[in-house]
Amino acid sequence: MINTKKEQERVLLIGVELPQMDHFLMSMEELARLAHTAGAQVIREIVQKRERVDARSLIGSGKVQEVKNWIEAEEIDSVVVNNRLTPRQNTYLESQWGVKVIDRMQLILDIFALRARSYEGKLQVHLAQLQYLLPRLVGQGILLSRQGGGIGSRGPGESQLELNRRAVRNQIVDIERQLKAVEKNRSRIREKRLASPDLQIGLIGYTNAGKSTILNLLGETPQYEADELFATLDATTKKIHLDQNLAATLTDTVGFIQDLPTELVASFKSTLEESRHVDLLLHVIDASDPYHEQEEETVLALIQELEMDQIPRLTLYNKLDRVDHFVPTLNPSRQFSAYVPSAKDDLKAIIIEGLKELWEPFELHLSLAKQYRLHELEALALIDQLDYDQEGLTVTGWIAAKNKWRLETFYE
Repeated sequence: MINTKKEQERVLLIGVELPQMDHFLMSMEELARLAHTAGAQVIREIVQKRERVDARSLIGSGKVQEVKNWIEAEEIDSVVVNNRLTPRQNTYLESQWGVKVIDRMQLILDIFALRARSYEGKLQVHLAQLQYLLPRLVGQGILLSRQGGGIGSRGPGESQLELNRRAVRNQIVDIERQLKAVEKNRSRIREKRLASPDLQIGLIGYTNAGKSTILNLLGETPQYEADELFATLDATTKKIHLDQNLAATLTDTVGFIQDLPTELVASFKSTLEESRHVDLLLHVIDASDPYHEQEEETVLALIQELEMDQIPRLTLYNKLDRVDHFVPTLNPSRQFSAYVPSAKDDLKAIIIEGLKELWEPFELHLSLAKQYRLHELEALALIDQLDYDQEGLTVTGWIAAKNKWRLETFYE
C-alpha cells in the first residue's frame, strides 16, 4: 500500500529552469506525478529562471526567503526540488526552511523502494539509495534524523543514514556481493533461455506507457497494471504463443524516465540485461501523452546508452482511444511501427508481420516419412504455405537466422 497515512504529506515543488534545459515544463509536470505516486499532496509549485544555479542555495537568498514564507503559510511538510542537489545545497536549504528537502533523484529512488517486490529488486534499490546518500551522510542535519515517514525516507536504505561512511561502504560491498550471486543465477537462466529456439521479445518504453497492458494482452496470466508511474518494477518473463505452435518469451522490465538516476541504471544493469539479448524489442509509446515525442527520444537515448540500439525494434502506439487524431512523427531510427489494437489476435498479427521483415524466407520439402515433423517445424518458423504432392509436402515460410541451421535435420 503506497500511503498508509490518514493525511497525505504536503509538499512544495521547486524547479530551476536553465538556458540549456530541454522540455522543462514536461519535467515539472512529471515531478508532480512522481510526488503523487509517492503518496504526497502537491500544494504549490515554484519555478525560477536562472542563467546558472546558486552554488550554496540553488535558487538565491531572495527566493529562499520567499519559499520559507510559503512553507509557513501553507504548512508544508517537505520540499521536492526538480534539480539535482549537492550535499552542500541540501544541508543549507534544510537549515533555512526547517523541513525535509529532497531532489528529483531521491524521489525516484523512493518510488523504486515502494515498488520493489523481489529479493533482487530490493537489493538493487538498497544499493542505489546508499550510493546516492553516501556523500550526504556527513554534516546533514534533518537528513541524518530521518527515521520514518514520508517521501524520501522509505525503503531498505533509510536506516543506514545514521551510519558513518565506512559502515555504509561496507554495506555497499556486501550488497554488491549478494547481487553478484543473484546475477550469476540469472545468467544461467538467461543462457538456458538463449539456447532455446524460442523467439525472445523484450518490452521497453517510458514509464506508464502501457507495457504491462501489452504483457497482459499477450500473456496467459495477468500482470499488475495501473495508471501510475513505475507501476511495475521487477523484470517479468512470460511465455506466449504467436502463431500455430510458434512460441516466444516476452520480458517486461522497468520503465524509463527523463533523468533516470545513474545510480539506478548501474544498480539495475543485471535486470536490464534481460532485454539486451532479445531478438526483438517492442517499444510501447503512450500516444495520448502530449509529450510522447520527448518520451520516445528519452527511451531511444537510453537504448543507445545500454547498447541495445542494434536490436530490431517494433514501435507500438498505445492508448489511441484517448486521442481524436494521431499522426506519428517519422523517426529515422524507427524500423517499423504499428498501432496497438484491443484484440490479442490482432496484436499477434502485427508482431508476425514485423517478424516477416526480419526473418529469412525458406523452402523445404518433407518426404512422406518426415511429414510427422510438421508440428516441430511450426514451433520453429512462420509457415506461409503448404503444398502437398505424391512425394510429400513442400513448406515455405520465414525463420530466424539463429534457427536456420535447425532446418538441416528436416532434410535427412
